[in-house]
Amino acid sequence: MFNLKTVPTIYQPGVVPNEIYSGVPSFMGMPTAKTAEELKQYDFAVMGVPFEGGCTYGGFSSCVVAPKTIRSVSTRYVGYLPDYDFDTFDYMSCCDYGDIPIQNGSYEYSFASMRKGIGEILDAGCVPITFGGDHSISYPLISELCTRHKKRVGVLHFDAHLDTMPTFGDDLYSRCSPFNRLYGDENFDSTKIVHIGIRGPRNHHQERIEAQKAGATVITAREIKLNGWQASIQKAIDIVSKDTDVIYVTVCSDVLDAAANPQGPFDPCGPTSFEVAMMLHEAGKAGAGAFDFVEIYPETCGAHQSAHTACWMALYFMNGVAQHRFANK
Repeated sequence: MFNLKTVPTIYQPGVVPNEIYSGVPSFMGMPTAKTAEELKQYDFAVMGVPFEGGCTYGGFSSCVVAPKTIRSVSTRYVGYLPDYDFDTFDYMSCCDYGDIPIQNGSYEYSFASMRKGIGEILDAGCVPITFGGDHSISYPLISELCTRHKKRVGVLHFDAHLDTMPTFGDDLYSRCSPFNRLYGDENFDSTKIVHIGIRGPRNHHQERIEAQKAGATVITAREIKLNGWQASIQKAIDIVSKDTDVIYVTVCSDVLDAAANPQGPFDPCGPTSFEVAMMLHEAGKAGAGAFDFVEIYPETCGAHQSAHTACWMALYFMNGVAQHRFANK
């Protein structure tokens, strides 16, 4: 039998983290699940997807080592948020399911592996918490969820960029196209996605045209600043929760203002880490059932500020999910 009361390593009296500098710890020192059967003992399952598809600018970005980096910094944290006086792990348990098998350069193999991994987590009844990897991973992950809830999945997409290009050269699946692929998925209703935090001169006009054709909703960073984060996320939740069974939350690190994201794509004029954390917490409280965080480039900054921020964003989301479960138990 497994201990259903899972807590971060730092909670446990007398336990000193021993994998800070050597090896890779599990996320927050949580138990590891090795098989799909073991997943059934837990409420959250963390999964790493160390995948980089076709780069749209330059070459290797180092996002393949982001899951490792995020796990390495995660041992500093617990589930209690004084903002809400609520501890996630008083109500929900968590495990680390490791990294899924990847062949960088092979979308076919890697996407099938992603589908299998998240499918096992979903079928076990866990909330998947996924760390990428580039943003191309979100298409197979969301698409696999859609096979279980045909046309009834809502998506909150936090990003500076729409990522809706029809293609990048001959590449249909690069990080600039995942949501165009999702628009065309037979099991997805493209009016049930909201793109949040969009801004700046790294967007192509064609991306906005594609979103309009699909009936998707766009909430720009300017709108968040003018109307406030509370009104903005409530508008988004109202759209994605109408006539849906489950909400998927996907976050590109560059939704954050560049000041908070030195290890990611550098996009100024964005929401603060506070605003993003608050919106993710509200998404969790609304009952969202899956989360990913992508596009951290660890080799660009030795302080790993963005990896720490990824932990915070995940933990604010998870705390919201736990509050939702507590309120509805």
